[in-house]
Amino acid sequence: MKWLKVWRYRILFFLAALGPGFITANVDNDAGGIFTYSQAGAQYGYSLLWTMIPITIALIVVQEMCARMGAVTGKGLSDLIREEFGLRLTFIIMLLLVVVNFGNVIAEFTGIAGALGLFHVSKYIAVPVCAFLVWALVVKGDYKSVEKIFLFASVVYLAYIAAGVLGRPDWHTALVETVKLPDRSLWHDRNYVYMTIGVIGTTITPWMQFYLQSSIVEKGVTVKQYKATRLDVTIGSIFTDVVAWFIVVVCAATLWIHGVRNINVAADAAEAMRPIAGDYAFLLFAAGLFNASLFAASILPLSTAYTVCEGLGFESGLDRTWKQAPVFYWLYTILIAAGAAVVLIPNFPLVKMAVLSQVLNGLLLPVVMYFMLKLINKPELMGEYRNRTWFNAIAWITGILVTGLSLLLVWQSIRG
Repeated sequence: MKWLKVWRYRILFFLAALGPGFITANVDNDAGGIFTYSQAGAQYGYSLLWTMIPITIALIVVQEMCARMGAVTGKGLSDLIREEFGLRLTFIIMLLLVVVNFGNVIAEFTGIAGALGLFHVSKYIAVPVCAFLVWALVVKGDYKSVEKIFLFASVVYLAYIAAGVLGRPDWHTALVETVKLPDRSLWHDRNYVYMTIGVIGTTITPWMQFYLQSSIVEKGVTVKQYKATRLDVTIGSIFTDVVAWFIVVVCAATLWIHGVRNINVAADAAEAMRPIAGDYAFLLFAAGLFNASLFAASILPLSTAYTVCEGLGFESGLDRTWKQAPVFYWLYTILIAAGAAVVLIPNFPLVKMAVLSQVLNGLLLPVVMYFMLKLINKPELMGEYRNRTWFNAIAWITGILVTGLSLLLVWQSIRG
């Protein structure tokens, strides 16, 4: 029975490790991410699945760096930027981050409205109710209880895997396309290049790095517990990209194969899927979209509040009361209330706002990546835990590639 004890220990270690890394990686599959992956599958079938491998590598590398900085220094990323580069520069970055994240919050409430609209629930009911639930979850809870709810929300992403199976895809083609580069002829298609950039560029966003490091610090992770945290980051990155893989696959198997090439929002994919794959696939896809949008609508304002308060020296954290951290809670409240209010404006161009949020992410990402790589390579800050030569090479290549792709996506979006 010794083997049973060993496996029970491993399972308990695995469950104990899940936390900030798993949550942060999964929020990456928000309404904007789901739309991007759905469009990739609808427009190009299985031929963009090869991007999932570099996406996963990039996500693991960047998330691991942030988690390591948090565990070693005991400080958030914005806090380190202020200490190392000054308050003025930090204030500018925080201002940009608030603007970018506000656009993302609007995109998430747009996803909530679209998902519940599939079940004929008016956005004038759905958005205010969900905004209140999101607000109450964080304001009335402590870190441990909120983390448990977020972990449960992460597991709900399994709905996309189930939807992928119900879509009855060509598994052989899907697996082959995952491990081989696309045909050269596809690179002559400008839209294919654009979609490739979009799929890869949606992987790493500025807010993720700030939120992950802040969560590591608030959870009290130190160097001694870092092995478990590194496992958490790795598992989260792999799981979220497996979910992304299934989103592309189910849209390829249902929409692309039946000639449905374009969708405007992620909810359109679920609606178009219904007569092809059946009610169960529709329900799972729609439920996954709602969960992802509500999940991200909770995390994004929380990430912003953490980051701004750390960067500017205000008290922050879910284990503090409103009196102890008023700026933290007020900023969180304002972002949620304003984001929900914008979505309720009649005839507001929500699709354009969603696209704009992705463009703004692309503009800010190079700045955040630069500071991250500078900080993690400082011997006096990281000591023996700074990047080694080989890991540093991978990190810089990842940073340059993701940044270049994001900037190219921004340029393509502006031209479009």
